[in-house]
This record gives sequence, structure tokens and C-alpha cells, in this order.
Amino acid sequence: MAFLGMSPLLIVAILTGLIDLAFSSCPLVCQCPLEVPRCAPGVGLVLDSCGCCKVCAKQLNEDCSKSQPCDHTKGLECNFGANSKATKGICRAKSEGRPCEYNSRIYQNGESFQPNCKHQCTCIDGAVGCLPLCPQELSLPNLGCPNPRLVKVPGQCCEEWICDEARDTFDDMEDFFSKELSLDANEGELTSKNEFVPILKGGHKVLPVFGSNPQVHVVETQKCIVQTTSWSQCSKTCGTGISTRVTNDNKDCRLVRETRICEVRPCGETNYSQLK
Repeated sequence: MAFLGMSPLLIVAILTGLIDLAFSSCPLVCQCPLEVPRCAPGVGLVLDSCGCCKVCAKQLNEDCSKSQPCDHTKGLECNFGANSKATKGICRAKSEGRPCEYNSRIYQNGESFQPNCKHQCTCIDGAVGCLPLCPQELSLPNLGCPNPRLVKVPGQCCEEWICDEARDTFDDMEDFFSKELSLDANEGELTSKNEFVPILKGGHKVLPVFGSNPQVHVVETQKCIVQTTSWSQCSKTCGTGISTRVTNDNKDCRLVRETRICEVRPCGETNYSQLK
């Protein structure tokens, strides 16, 4: 045998070296998971040191190895210390990297931090780079989304797009009566009460909301200017849906939403000449 004539201590040293070499060397055949791993926000995918598989890069002060490399894009390297035979190390910033100052705080090169719940930032050689943690706020809503708007979700940091089908002519009319026309406080209050605004002796001011030739019906006893919108499009392209309109044609002269059932065509109908 090859170990004949060797001292026991020398044999142990050789075997230990062979074991370390086996664990630290790269495999002859790469075997990677079928699915690409999903990394935490702000953590990138990198190839392992053997060039085999994509893995989530280790961050500052995390354990690292050849199969779990540090994030080199952030100036990190796997520090094995003084032991050249070590198979595991700790991710440290390269010595030549400069620290960063952000919001009166100092961050080391390669250090990641969250200045708020919507951003993940990293110090890279004196410069701070940030990634959004709420990408949906930067993207456009889906096509066909009526009245899209970002809303805050209770218990969550990121806002979400919602398709506000209920926000239709009723809300638009209220906006039109107030901020859209930039009316002063007195005019806005009087307009909401459906009263005229006197400006001259024996005369009245015509507000922009009514136009120069208002097509309205005035109920003298109530000073109510009746406003009624057209019926909205049916909420369904086929089958039974609803259509709405806004009017103040009631005894209280208040804006209310009216709803009626509508049907454009029966679902599955192919003969468009029979559309209602």
C-alpha cells in the first residue's frame, strides 16, 4: 500500500488534505435544480464559483463557499481568514471599497440597508444604489382596468392598483362641481346647494359648470337646477349587467345614483344583427 512505511501523523495529514480537496473542488458534472431560485428583494442571482448553477448571492457577514459565493457586484468577497484550506468563509467587503454616507449614517462598502419600506439600498465603493421593493407602483395597470388608481393596503407598505368600477359619473360630477373648476369656497358651497351666486343688482352669475347656455330645468320653488347625466355603458358586454346615471331630479334636489338592468346581447349570441 502507498501508506506503508509512513508515520501515523503523516497519514492523517494526507487524508485530511484529500478530504478538504474533495469538498472544496468543483464537481465533474454540474447538477443544478430545475427551478431557478427566488431571491430576497435586493439580492441578485450569480453563478457559483464552479460556474455551474445560479444561486442567490450571499450578502455582507453571511456564510459563503464555492457553491455559495458572495455578491461581487456589491464589492463582496468570501474571506476564508488565515486558513487557506478552509471550505467556508464569511462575506466581507473588499479592502479598497469606500464607505457611504446616507441620511447622516455611515455604511460600509457592500453593506445593504433599507432606508424605508419601499427601497433596498447598497453601498458600493462610496456610492449608494437602491432598488424598489414595490415594483407594481412603477408599472402601469392592466389594460381594460377602469379608473385605475393606487391605494394603500392596511398592514402593507406597498400600494396596489385597483380598478375602481364604482367610481364613475357620480364621483366625476362631484369633482367637477369642486376642484375641477377651481371655484372659490363660497361658490363651491352655493353650487353644491344648487343656488345661484348674485353678483349684480337684479342679476345672477352664470357658473362655468352650467355653461353659457345651460340646458337645465329650474324648479323655482326650490331653486333647484336639475342635472341628469346620460346612462353609462352596460357593465357587461353580454348577459345581464347594470347601467348607471346621476341626477338630482328629486324632492331634496340631491345628487343620487340611479341604476337599471341592461343587456347588450345574450352570451353566446353570434348573430350581431339581433343586438338590443
